[in-house]
Amino acid sequence: MTLSRYDVAIVGAGPVGLTLALALVRSMPGISVALLDRRPLSVPPDHRATALAAGVTRILEALDVWDRLLPDAAPIAQMKITDSGRGDLARPLFLSFVGDVVPGRPYAHMVPNTKVAAALIEAVGDRLTVLAPVSITGFAAGPAQATLSLADGTSVAAALVVAADGANSALRTMAGIDVFSHDYGQSGLVATIAHELDHEQTAYEHFRPAGPFASLPLPGRRSSLVWTEARADAERFKLMDKPAQETAIEAAMGSTLGTVTIEDKLQAYPLRLLLTKSFIAPRLALVGDAAHVIHPIAGQGLNLGLKDVAAFAEVVIEAMRLGLDHGSDPVLADYQRWRRLDTSMMAMVTDGLNRLFSNDIAPVRALRDFGLGVVDRLPPVKSALIRQAAAIGGDGPRLTRGMPI
Repeated sequence: MTLSRYDVAIVGAGPVGLTLALALVRSMPGISVALLDRRPLSVPPDHRATALAAGVTRILEALDVWDRLLPDAAPIAQMKITDSGRGDLARPLFLSFVGDVVPGRPYAHMVPNTKVAAALIEAVGDRLTVLAPVSITGFAAGPAQATLSLADGTSVAAALVVAADGANSALRTMAGIDVFSHDYGQSGLVATIAHELDHEQTAYEHFRPAGPFASLPLPGRRSSLVWTEARADAERFKLMDKPAQETAIEAAMGSTLGTVTIEDKLQAYPLRLLLTKSFIAPRLALVGDAAHVIHPIAGQGLNLGLKDVAAFAEVVIEAMRLGLDHGSDPVLADYQRWRRLDTSMMAMVTDGLNRLFSNDIAPVRALRDFGLGVVDRLPPVKSALIRQAAAIGGDGPRLTRGMPI
């Protein structure tokens, strides 16, 4: 049996795993990192785009990746939030935000997922060992290292293993980490659309009884669509022909952006809440969707994962610089303490928002619309909420402040 040893082994070469690998090799000269994935390392055929919050773009700036993404990024200069019930013709504006979250920096940028993957793969280059495609068949934690068994009979050993292998993390299961999970009974319909009118860098979120409907600005007269529906209805919309889908989208948008054309196939993803009961196990840490999956109502999924990266990389690098065992229980506990509260709070907020807005109960609608209106008329409160969602301010990890580790 061939055994290869590394300082850190990262399982999962999605954007979270790639960003973590890049943060480690850039911050600690001489560190040995292995990146493992069940698929070849390449840019996936993903037509979606992601809203990268201001604090997260600072992470990418600190890692010298953001300049590669900026030409394809569309800033979100303003947000408009509306609410309506079934059959309502009027869509009153209850909450809006215009301007930069801090001077010179908008709340977020929309970036195509393919561009994010390509930029990270290019930035990583040959600074680490890539083992892909490989299949992991076992995980065992010992007193000084953990061992990953591979299907080809070889093994990888590391002082620390990181599970960045997604919501259905095999490593999480192998380590025996339990989860709390709730199925929303909803699906998120996603597509890129072209439209007749200019979005003027505006993100629209319209709350409807079946769930939120969001259009997020892309370069040109194009937007990324995130449309929540009950699962059965989502499947019905998915099976429609394209003209019927476009008509349904225009109706859901209230013709805000005029005539709509779908640029790619409408895709549906089941929505659920998943929180692990622990972010860590002996010689193992969970990051990104392996640790938490939340409702997309606030567009915070990948942002939470990249904030995990910023905290985890800082804890590990500081331990290594001090000559400590970077895979030890105390070091991993520091990471968990840093990230557990933030992710739990965001999960509670998104879950609560979905429950509050995904219904057509008149008294509930009146209460939530009154609350939105109050927030809109209290600039300090609105600013604080926006800054929190944008991951700006506070004493967060150095990378979220645009500083090297």
